[in-house]
Amino acid sequence: MSDLDLTFHSNLHTGQTPSHTLRVDVLQPVRQWLDNVPINNSTIARLLYKAIPGQCPFERDIIVLGRKLAHIPPLCKLNPLYDQLVGLRFRSMCYLVDVCGESI
Repeated sequence: MSDLDLTFHSNLHTGQTPSHTLRVDVLQPVRQWLDNVPINNSTIARLLYKAIPGQCPFERDIIVLGRKLAHIPPLCKLNPLYDQLVGLRFRSMCYLVDVCGESI
């Protein structure tokens, strides 16, 4: 979803089919940065652990008078940085438990 397909045509004037396809991920630098954020401070780890939700906060059932009218599916998977944020929260939690000795 976050990948952008760029197609290079070797012979545009002949009408030939594309000879090469290159996938460019414009969010890759942000993903790498999030994956490499060091967790070595308990205050930062606690802030990240509390700020990043453990489950998708958007999933809801709309219930009126005891009847389910609609279901809003979890939209977190549409976030192109979802996996990196969940990983950052997990690393923060592990730091708090393993290094700081906190129980969560």
